Amino acid sequence: MRHWPERMSPNFGMSRSNMGMPQVNPHQKVTLQGVPPIATPHTDSTIFFSFNVPFASDLAGPNTEDVLHATADAVLRWTHPEDAPDDVPVHDLPIHAQNLAQLRKFCKDITQSSALAIEASVISTTPKNARSQVTTVILSGPADLVYQTRDTILNETPLSLRCTTVDVDGHLVANLSEGVLKKSVTDYLDETSAFCGVDIFLLGPKLTPVVDGLNGDVEIRRDQRWRVAIYGDVMSSEHAKTRVLIHIDQLLGRIVDGQKIEYSLQQLVCGRNRKNIKLIESATNTAIYFPPPFSPSYRYCPTNAQRRDPQQIFITGDNPQSIEQAKFRLHETLIRIRLFVKDVQVPSAKIDSILLSRMDKVRKIVEANGTFILFPPLASRRDTIRIQGVENLHVERSVRELMALVGQFYTSTWWISAPETRQLPGAHDIKAMLGDICANSDADVAFDKLTFTITGSDEAVKAALMVISQIKFVNHSQYQIRVKIELANEHKEFVSGKKNGKINKIMGQSNVQIMFDNFGEYNFNIEVQGHTYDSMKQGLSLVEQEMPASISFHVPDQYHKRIIGIGGQHIQRIMKKHSVFVKFSNAMDRGGMGREDDDSRVDNVICRTPARNAQNLELVKSEILEMVDRVDSEFTSQIVNVDRLYHRQLLARLSEIEELEKKWNCKIVFPSTEQASDEVTVTGPQWQVPLCVDQFLGMVPDRHEIVMERSPTLIKFLESPDFVQSIVPKLKSQYEAEVTVHENTDERTEEGAPTVTLLWTFTRNNAGGLRDAMEFLQAQFATSGVEPVLIKGAIPRPKSDTFEESLQYFDSKLLQHAPAPVAVDSPTKPSFGDEVARERITLFERLRKPGSMSSISSFLDRRKNSSQAASTSFFKGSSNVSKSSLISIESTRSFNADRSPWHDSGVNLPDDDNPWATGRAFGSNGNDHKLTVPHPGDVTPRHAARQSADSGRPSTSHSTNSGYPGPLSGPFR
Repeated sequence: MRHWPERMSPNFGMSRSNMGMPQVNPHQKVTLQGVPPIATPHTDSTIFFSFNVPFASDLAGPNTEDVLHATADAVLRWTHPEDAPDDVPVHDLPIHAQNLAQLRKFCKDITQSSALAIEASVISTTPKNARSQVTTVILSGPADLVYQTRDTILNETPLSLRCTTVDVDGHLVANLSEGVLKKSVTDYLDETSAFCGVDIFLLGPKLTPVVDGLNGDVEIRRDQRWRVAIYGDVMSSEHAKTRVLIHIDQLLGRIVDGQKIEYSLQQLVCGRNRKNIKLIESATNTAIYFPPPFSPSYRYCPTNAQRRDPQQIFITGDNPQSIEQAKFRLHETLIRIRLFVKDVQVPSAKIDSILLSRMDKVRKIVEANGTFILFPPLASRRDTIRIQGVENLHVERSVRELMALVGQFYTSTWWISAPETRQLPGAHDIKAMLGDICANSDADVAFDKLTFTITGSDEAVKAALMVISQIKFVNHSQYQIRVKIELANEHKEFVSGKKNGKINKIMGQSNVQIMFDNFGEYNFNIEVQGHTYDSMKQGLSLVEQEMPASISFHVPDQYHKRIIGIGGQHIQRIMKKHSVFVKFSNAMDRGGMGREDDDSRVDNVICRTPARNAQNLELVKSEILEMVDRVDSEFTSQIVNVDRLYHRQLLARLSEIEELEKKWNCKIVFPSTEQASDEVTVTGPQWQVPLCVDQFLGMVPDRHEIVMERSPTLIKFLESPDFVQSIVPKLKSQYEAEVTVHENTDERTEEGAPTVTLLWTFTRNNAGGLRDAMEFLQAQFATSGVEPVLIKGAIPRPKSDTFEESLQYFDSKLLQHAPAPVAVDSPTKPSFGDEVARERITLFERLRKPGSMSSISSFLDRRKNSSQAASTSFFKGSSNVSKSSLISIESTRSFNADRSPWHDSGVNLPDDDNPWATGRAFGSNGNDHKLTVPHPGDVTPRHAARQSADSGRPSTSHSTNSGYPGPLSGPFR
């Protein structure tokens, strides 16, 4: 066996220079047809292979009380039978039971087939550390047939079921006056369900508990829009969602057209953060729908369903001229593309892991850099990934961030030598053993010739090793364990230390061998070998403690000299104080001079230290930001909810939005058209973001209606010159709210009396002043002797912050109690009490059978003629205020990977410090109260949780940071 020092190369610690990228024809179709799959040596020996099938069996169906319409058999599949007990688990839903039964039948057919020498079995368990049922497939037979069978199973099974929701206005899908759904809409939903192979539910407005930002009260608010819930696999649900969005555009009077663009060029046409498409949409007033990315990698298609053409895009617009103009602009963008392509080699097992669990991260990488990443098909055993973009810089960024994602997965091998013959397991015992390992670790495990091979996320591999260490015949045999970690080349000397001091100390202390293997242009392997599980566990934990933990953030370039100080005095003092290395980069170092404005907002300061010292990263960040002026302080993000259909009108005012961004040094990002999201993200300095949000909301109109019973005194007051010439202008000037009077014959009281409607229009940033405006109008009513009877639309009085609640226990005639708020319905701040609860039960009890729509009218009539008791709380005000006053201090992360490397921490830690006094938690039973905190899902605890951190050694936490600060255009200055 070659020891670690013998495998050291003369160029240890030096990264390979970036190779030039050839330009290729942008119109040449890019595929992986020419890339052969990994050759699997044909052998007659039998191997055992086990893997988990990600069924997403914890996905629950909709609430049956909310269902207004459901497609064929959707209710039967996604709801429990009426006679089912209340505590029945989600994984027992008919849809999940059906998928499991089909998988069992498929594996049984494979086993009984005489043409295949394969045995396939399925085990379903519910481990203690799992949230839902885990389904494991165990295959045995020749290696090549085993991997082919796994390919077939994964591509014939509906994986990762999900629910996507589209909000829609009720008047588009139902005739509100008659109280029935539009047949054309329900027919279209049924057609889309059959065409795409999904289940679709039309759900009524939801009641959402909301915590008030002022006093912490929990209120039940009703969303004004209805919902279309789509259940299916990842590609089918995206296909159906796009069709539903296009149909909503048609209901709004827009026309639809399409165009084909080569799939590998679509992301390049969109540009970074879809900037090109937003410009086209704003200039032509159109909406452009692109196919979901990476669809060629997923080959599953439901029975009798159709997949979306990956080259087809859809365009909706007000008229044919705008659509033609959008097509012309798309063509202009396409012909200007210069294509740079790069292929990277990634182990096929890690490619499958990314396709099954990390595609949301890959999507963010692609959108941030405007590049296209072509993965091989799932389980195809190919190991080549192709990345292409319009600039070498963007391709390099994407490659480095993708390779950081690859580093989140480990590979391990457990060799068993000289076992006792009496304790060797049989085929049945091996299957049970592999099923137990997979169910408790979520790793893929192969067993061949007394050798375990484990692949998966870092935590999954370590959990699998822990389970194997508890197997009896393994403990009674001699064995060797190897764990292979993948890390960026620029981190070699950071991990090894000066003169390999860190690695030598770990090898001497834990009795393991550590070898570095140079295998690629971007990453290298750290191989930890041990002859006992405990020594390997300790050695691996110590190696992970020496891996780089980092935090990155943005500081405007003009402050760098102030922070560094003369001769680096300031920053050196901070680095020595906290044992953290700090590096700055400016726009020239990042290659961002003359480029998009996005380059000026990337993280340009990175602090790095070994993971054992990670708790000091936040302290360093705080000290650095103390030297930055308040207006340029730490960058943060705030999400503003604006109706997605109004995004188009805002994009038409893109020039005003750009001026707003320059004024407040912020970035306003709209979601993509396909996402159908209301969330607009505003990013910038934490003291500037609220001001930018407030001004942005000033561009968003809002309205509120108050319906009152018509009376002669009320009409006389509303028609008086004092109201028209004095009160209305004062409401506009002082409260930024315009009031107009309308009469709607459809609005009636419960006794059938006529009504009068006051329509209040205002902008979203002035919504908090609506209550004051109403109180002013109420005072004018009282002065004129008018007593309005409210039908609907009142805003309740906010909860008092006095001691009046506690005074009810004291008998005093001097103390008066405020009246309790009454259930009202307000688009600005609705509040619902017992009346709404009764109304909800009445509506959905009648609609338990989705086919019956005759009772919608009674629901709508009931809401229209609400109780007159609400008049007591008419102008009592509201606690609704503009959310722009709430400041988010959470740090934002960027996708940049264009930072310069350094080969050591830059700080000499005291030799007498024992960094391994408290080792990192290993496996599922280990806990380190100083260094680890519990995280949900597949998060890997590296150290104490921080507000913003960018681990240079990629963890399994769903972080958008790459942690690869390699140079792309020159060294740091």
